[in-house]
Amino acid sequence: MQKLIVALCLSGAAAYVAPVAPSAGSKLAASKDEVVALAEANPDFLGKAIGFWDPLGALDTNFWGLGNEGTIGYLRHAEIKHGRVAMAGFVGYCLHANGIQFPIHIPGDYSTKSPAELWDQVPESGKWQIILFVGFLEFFSESGANGAHYTKGGKPGAFPSFNAPAGGDQYKIPHPVPLDLWDPVGFTKNSSPEKLERGRLIEINNGRLAMLGLFGFLAESKLPGSVPALGGIALPYDGDYMAPFAADFHLF
Repeated sequence: MQKLIVALCLSGAAAYVAPVAPSAGSKLAASKDEVVALAEANPDFLGKAIGFWDPLGALDTNFWGLGNEGTIGYLRHAEIKHGRVAMAGFVGYCLHANGIQFPIHIPGDYSTKSPAELWDQVPESGKWQIILFVGFLEFFSESGANGAHYTKGGKPGAFPSFNAPAGGDQYKIPHPVPLDLWDPVGFTKNSSPEKLERGRLIEINNGRLAMLGLFGFLAESKLPGSVPALGGIALPYDGDYMAPFAADFHLF
């Protein structure tokens, strides 16, 4: 487990940020040799200072019989997904810590500014709604609606369209869905492949920073002074981050 967790953050660390030429497949689903080549050609700080960095040998592993390239696709998809969640969490933490809340939310007492305490105050029915919604998104993304799976040549990080899934009409949501989860208003509709590829690389880098930043908030909230730069934002929390359902939540 420790190896998997660290691998999500470190595997081919510098390989994501080099500009690459568009191709039929995605460079984000590359083989180990391509990952190494991308890292060594990386012109930014990570490439010049670190180059290819995989201290745990994550790119040589074979998870669940997926093969080496399938494992690389899995790790990259996991990093992109965790980075997106972290970016949302980082922004959400900053907003809530400053007393900014959405005007419409699940009924409950949300008098505290602490983001962690706000989660504890969400009623059980609200937590179930969140869990089931995220579970549906995960199920839909793994259902085949996106066409080729990210461990079998598909693009890591891609989320299928609700209305026009790449896997075929059999995956269309029967109920009308006005907006897709990815790019709901079509900002990238007319973007070139080069621009889309660069945007994905930027997203990965921002996601990495957000993961570090969010964990910085958690550390500072539990141990004041551990991350001095965040001392003015992170609010103390006496709950247990490792038991997020301990407050107002029951399976039965």
